[in-house]
Amino acid sequence: MFLHGSPGAIRPPLWLLLGALFAVASLGFSLLTGSLELGLNGLLRVLGGNASSVEQQLVMELRLPRALAAFATGGLLALSGALLQVLLRNPLADPYVLGVSGGAAVAALLAMLAGAAGWLLSASAFSGALLSVTLVFFLARGRGGWNDTRLLLVGVVIATGWGAVITFILAIAPDRELRGMLFWLMGDLSGARNPWPGLIVLTAGLFLLLPLARGLNLLTRGELQAAALGLEVARFRLVIYLVASLFTAVAVTQAGGIGFVGLLVPHLLRLLVGSDHRWLLPAVVLFGGGLLVVADTLARTVAAPQQLPVGVLTAMLGVPFFLYLLRRGR
Repeated sequence: MFLHGSPGAIRPPLWLLLGALFAVASLGFSLLTGSLELGLNGLLRVLGGNASSVEQQLVMELRLPRALAAFATGGLLALSGALLQVLLRNPLADPYVLGVSGGAAVAALLAMLAGAAGWLLSASAFSGALLSVTLVFFLARGRGGWNDTRLLLVGVVIATGWGAVITFILAIAPDRELRGMLFWLMGDLSGARNPWPGLIVLTAGLFLLLPLARGLNLLTRGELQAAALGLEVARFRLVIYLVASLFTAVAVTQAGGIGFVGLLVPHLLRLLVGSDHRWLLPAVVLFGGGLLVVADTLARTVAAPQQLPVGVLTAMLGVPFFLYLLRRGR
């Protein structure tokens, strides 16, 4: 089911180093790039506290929080994708496949119609995501428990239902609200002002998952073999499902719907790094976060002064690259 990385010239620890360098470079690129070009000396002045008030405010209050929010969102989506690919035993699984983003979107759009903004909007989106998780979990449980096929089918049905509700909301929404709704649905980080909740969840989640890497490695070999080696498969899968849903809910709450990061990054790194989750999990966080930081920087600068939804840019970059991977793998 899974394609394992070959023991090539680049070992997993070196991939982690490359990921760390890529993450730092992407953050630097985001801080330096914009309508006001700072240059490296200007950025160093800001970090040293010797810049003008305009430069200080531009970097520390606008660019840095947005870049950190993009990194947290990308890391959460990539980490959730890596978990769901193991849970569903499908290397093409996506964090949005279980309808979590649809529930968050419906709740957020209803909150927008009611005039909510700021933390109320985020709380509404998070509540909708958790509602979707609860629906999928209880509806997927049959008399014999739930399995990956039933979970996937129920998730697809719930996601389709949420999609119909979203279409209905957009059809009846007033014109003045429509643009903001569409931007949120396509992924938008322009309103991200507080990256710390996402960063805290990402950091805590990664450190809590690393001790579970052995169980993830066993689960990739099949449920029977994992159970024979002492893994409590049913309980372990439930934990992974809930954690992956939480990561997706936090990411969607922070940035709306952003596709392909959670699908492409874990799939590609599984080919490069291998399927040992002790290395794969931190690698997807670094590369997923860095990728979304770069994409968001391009989204706010490529058509300046107009900003593009970052979800559109990730899809435009992800579709051809993923098709290339599929063709090369075939």
